[in-house]
Amino acid sequence: MAVATTVAAVSAPDDAATDAPGEKPGGETTVWATGQNAFSFPAANLSDPERTRFVIGNSFFKRNWVEAPASTKARDGLGPNFIARSCGACHAMDGRGEPPSWRRGLSDESPLALLIRLSVPGTDEHGGPRHDPVYGDQLNTSAVQGVKPEGRVRLRWSAVHGRFADGTRYTLQKPEYVIDRLAYGPFAPGIMTSPRVAPQMIGVGLLEAIPEQAILDNARAQAEADGPIKGQPNRVWDVFAQREMLGRFGWKANVATLAHQTAGAFHGDIGITSAQFPHETCTPTQTDCLAAPTGARNGQPEIDAKTLDDVVFYQATLAPPARRNARDPQVLRGQQLFAQAQCAVCHRPSYTTAEGPFPRLTSPALKGQTIWPYTDLLLHDMGEALADGRPDFLANGRQWKTPPLWGIGLFKDVNGHTKLLHDGRANGVLEAVLWHGGEAEASKQQVLGFSEADRRALVKFVESL
Repeated sequence: MAVATTVAAVSAPDDAATDAPGEKPGGETTVWATGQNAFSFPAANLSDPERTRFVIGNSFFKRNWVEAPASTKARDGLGPNFIARSCGACHAMDGRGEPPSWRRGLSDESPLALLIRLSVPGTDEHGGPRHDPVYGDQLNTSAVQGVKPEGRVRLRWSAVHGRFADGTRYTLQKPEYVIDRLAYGPFAPGIMTSPRVAPQMIGVGLLEAIPEQAILDNARAQAEADGPIKGQPNRVWDVFAQREMLGRFGWKANVATLAHQTAGAFHGDIGITSAQFPHETCTPTQTDCLAAPTGARNGQPEIDAKTLDDVVFYQATLAPPARRNARDPQVLRGQQLFAQAQCAVCHRPSYTTAEGPFPRLTSPALKGQTIWPYTDLLLHDMGEALADGRPDFLANGRQWKTPPLWGIGLFKDVNGHTKLLHDGRANGVLEAVLWHGGEAEASKQQVLGFSEADRRALVKFVESL
């Protein structure tokens, strides 16, 4: 991937310096890019040495890991159980995963970029979810030679019908997950499951650079305001800091830092051990998994600290692409409707990133940037229709973190689909709104009352982000 050459070919419009509100979502990190590679560029203001590091991290993010033992010493150690062979397999083109497509009956297609979290009643020593004693904290659907995959996930879909106030009908598709072919016996009593689709990677370093106080101020302002919207921060255990921190990443804000998110994904999704996660995910029941060869050598984990740091740096410096059509009259009308429906309360438009100090792997290029991610990074009760019934640290079974909206209009270009929400059930912006409930029920009811022209304007605004 010739990053420097490609980025040089992406030029800003002549009037880019004027920057209509939010036209440069990542501040000076923003790149002017569309198409399939729109999410894969480094921050525009990186130094040359940082761009080199970006390329190295990109290599280990996107290339496949292989089974041990192998001649490829730097990339062996896959599994024994796993979901994907690389980070990029789930975050294709640094973008968003999707569930198997709708079809009648049970799908035969096994999800790749959608995993199933597992837990049983109670909490672990840090207040997080308690793992299933046989299958751990997620179901791994693939395995290396000589090891059984833990199980299979299939989906069936059912229709949910409704209509707008003007009489226009709509149909949503509700997923039902069927888990079978369990290799090591049944789940523990009280098993709780939760599907999670891989989100887009752009701007994650900027989200980490938002001052913690700004996120806490979101919660305070919502608590003091009239109305049902009352977001809450999550507090979670960070394996790098070895302390409780504010959650920012994951669909329930159940991870505090990008470093923990990355090392945890290597461990859980690919089966790659690190200094922070030194043991394979095999449980005592999984004797074939325990007996499988690993890529660990001489007491060292399968991914060394420098390589892991380079992958974290790569993700942290993936640039948000500039908005499109930000000054279009229909987009501006949609922006007004977005605020009118109280969408901007949870999807807070803008922040200024911290001047420092930074997490140990964050580039100075991210400091002091005015950014437009459209999220409050808080947990909200989204109603029974979206509930997974599975607590995650302070998040209850009806709460989800407000996802950032930047880049949402480019999902089709990058990944060939427009599947939204935590499990990809919504096909496009309007369907995502129609699944809202709980704290967002009043906002959804406003949108149900919009005319067709206003609905189109709302969608066009969100897709411009």
